[in-house]
Amino acid sequence: MKSTLIVSAIQQPCNEGRQTNLELSIEKIHAAAAEHADLVVLPELHLDPYFCQNEDYHHFDLAQTIPGQTTEILADLAKKLRIVIVSTLFEKRTPGLYHNTAVVFDKDGSIAGKYRKMHIPDDPGFYEKYYFTPGDLGFNPITTSIGKLGVLICWDQWFPEAARLMVLAGAEILIYPTAIGWDANDFDEEQQRQLDAWLTIQRSHAVANAVPVISCNRIGFEQAPDSESGIQFWGNSFIAGPQGEFIIRANESDTKLLTCKLDRARNERVRQIWPYLRDRRIDEYGQLNKRFID
Repeated sequence: MKSTLIVSAIQQPCNEGRQTNLELSIEKIHAAAAEHADLVVLPELHLDPYFCQNEDYHHFDLAQTIPGQTTEILADLAKKLRIVIVSTLFEKRTPGLYHNTAVVFDKDGSIAGKYRKMHIPDDPGFYEKYYFTPGDLGFNPITTSIGKLGVLICWDQWFPEAARLMVLAGAEILIYPTAIGWDANDFDEEQQRQLDAWLTIQRSHAVANAVPVISCNRIGFEQAPDSESGIQFWGNSFIAGPQGEFIIRANESDTKLLTCKLDRARNERVRQIWPYLRDRRIDEYGQLNKRFID
């Protein structure tokens, strides 16, 4: 294993057609490879505009099989550039059964593994329960040539249990492909509180588990069908170290390739001086498997 990993996150708009979105992703993957990146992460569902703003069965036509056309393109690219790629796709498992699925391509072009989004939101503008079946692959890191990657997706990022289980299973990095933004009807103060909460919860996963976090969001306004409303995706993609410190961060509006180095030795040292796993009271956590304690 390399002592230092070079990792990248691609913050991009996804409000064009599939071909345009994919071409932009591929362009930025090439740019990451030019910076000698070992790993590159794309935003959640980066191929298409965010179709979950309404419930329309025609959107199921966007889903594709894994393996399939897009995975073949990205697998060939991973092999050509010798880079690990994390992409999130609308997976068609069989008619009537669909998932929001992260696919990890290793440097040899193989599919190292998949993660199916476990927590599925159902909120105004985010009607994901209509489209996605909750994941059934568990919270299991994906083993690659650069280490074990704990890939989670968007709404998963608000749940400390998901991050902890990934790390307990050996994840060395937590990765969050994301599509999240503001409702234009919210006041500026509320929008800022939402953004601050989003940044804080993910940095807290880095702190509580002493591992780096890569959070990769889309940008741009996407109008809801048959409506004047929509979502302003807030960007702010970042890579944080194992104490939650920002290593690199994007703003709310620019297409941006974020690239930085992660030092494995430092990551291990942080876990030695903050031994959270050692001091967990697993004998007293039994009630965590309950929905609520009455």
